[in-house]
Amino acid sequence: MSTEPVIAIDGPSGAGKGTVAEAVAAKLRWRHVDTGAMYRAVAWKAVRERLPLHDEQAVAGLADRARFELDGPRVVIDGDDVTDRIRNADMDRAAAAVARLREVRAALVRRQQALARGGGVVMEGRDIGTVVFPDAPVKIYLDADPSERAVRRANDPHHQRLATAGVDDVKRALEERDQSDRTRATSPLKVAGDAIRIDTTGVPVDEVVQRVLEVIRERLPRALSG
Repeated sequence: MSTEPVIAIDGPSGAGKGTVAEAVAAKLRWRHVDTGAMYRAVAWKAVRERLPLHDEQAVAGLADRARFELDGPRVVIDGDDVTDRIRNADMDRAAAAVARLREVRAALVRRQQALARGGGVVMEGRDIGTVVFPDAPVKIYLDADPSERAVRRANDPHHQRLATAGVDDVKRALEERDQSDRTRATSPLKVAGDAIRIDTTGVPVDEVVQRVLEVIRERLPRALSG
């Protein structure tokens, strides 16, 4: 079993977390875990089962017992492949709602910590470096100008249903999600004190990936020694 630790990559929607985390994981030959997809999958399942999204006990129970399969971009919950069903405006709002529930977050944090047992994981989300793995040796916080984040999200092939709404509408939706994430009582989106903050505005993905790899080389050199 691998004894490598976790690399935490946090930041708001559209900052480049998914693309960068996936590329870094491929470079290291480590596993990539998108924790945001877990919240989206739980929200999708709750909607499908007609659970009120404010029913903390019911949604937390769902999150606690769900079977997740996270294989690259593929997301499966309880045998249902929801990869193409959780990347739309409705699921954005639903995921934001369930992410504010303390017991849901507690349940999924436990699941995320279990997924990283054995290490060798690049995990992305909004509270990885602050709550899920506060002792991670490498913490990255990606951010970008809100307008650029909106353009990226509108052009993201995994969020094509958002493109028809127009960039201005996407920007407003991102601003609402940012406000929700930063003001929630449990695990708000914030920069960990020991995280390296990288502004990705106008920066090609390859350059961002290289900057992250430089941080890993400085803080966790053995990860790149293979």
